[in-house]
Amino acid sequence: MPQEMSTRKAYGRALVELGEKNPDIVVLDADLSMSTMTHMFAQRFPHRFFDCGIAEQNMIGIAAGLAASGKIPFASTFAVFVPGRCFDQLRLSVAQSQLNVKIVATHGGITSGEDGFSHHAIEDLALICALPGFYVLVPTDAIETTQMVRTAAVTPAPFYIRLSRPSTPVIFDENYHFVLGKAVTLRQGNDAAIIAIGIMVSRALEAAKHLAQEGIECRVVSMPTIKPLDEEAILQSAKETGAIVTAEEHLKHGGLGSRVAQVVAQHYAIPMDFVAIEDTYARSGKAEELLQRYGLTAPAIEQAVKSAISRKQVHHS
Repeated sequence: MPQEMSTRKAYGRALVELGEKNPDIVVLDADLSMSTMTHMFAQRFPHRFFDCGIAEQNMIGIAAGLAASGKIPFASTFAVFVPGRCFDQLRLSVAQSQLNVKIVATHGGITSGEDGFSHHAIEDLALICALPGFYVLVPTDAIETTQMVRTAAVTPAPFYIRLSRPSTPVIFDENYHFVLGKAVTLRQGNDAAIIAIGIMVSRALEAAKHLAQEGIECRVVSMPTIKPLDEEAILQSAKETGAIVTAEEHLKHGGLGSRVAQVVAQHYAIPMDFVAIEDTYARSGKAEELLQRYGLTAPAIEQAVKSAISRKQVHHS
């Protein structure tokens, strides 16, 4: 496994692997198969691939029909289009019917870069988490992506898996085992906990490493399933560290931070901080430049950790 790999490429490869094993796997796309990497499946299984054109709402309807007919549809486009453009179809045809539809959306967050804010998906997690019955997943790396896709294929329920455009660091090795609904503690520490998703996990690890040099030991928790959350891991982090920082490539409201805070508030009065996009749409620019401009960096996480720790009144034990 290379040091970096895009989660979307891992998805494309996983689809082919699944297609070889299960003839009920079908794949749909909305005229973006070269970008979502579903073209790999299309080349291998052309009679089980459906390009719906630039008609994302129709794609969701077709996927629902295929699921109702006993197929296992994976429907893909950019995260800005699903759930955004298709919310009503997802609500009526998938969530309310609890059909076995798998939505795998690429180009999540602002790292689609130069495509501009019309193509930046920064509200998608808030929208999809609002729909009852959906599993909502955000992988840390390519290895976790592959395992998520395999899990979605054998779990009869609606899924939303959010992938990113650029290559990202590979965090896990081949011995890693993804468990639906469970968090992964990547680093121990009792001064504060950083709970992160997606591309922000590697930045959380970088921040924790720097903070350790200053004598601040941070727990780093990856939360690949953000619905349902691993509440046990969150509450354990709250109890044992007394301060939590969340980090996500999403708007501050409605995503990981909001969901974690809701869990914490029911049990512990501890300081929290949130590394996320403020109430704004990002400009067009290179992915790394945008992450810097909008504060989605390791130094921003470090600053948030120090702020949360400074507000701690009692260390919970």
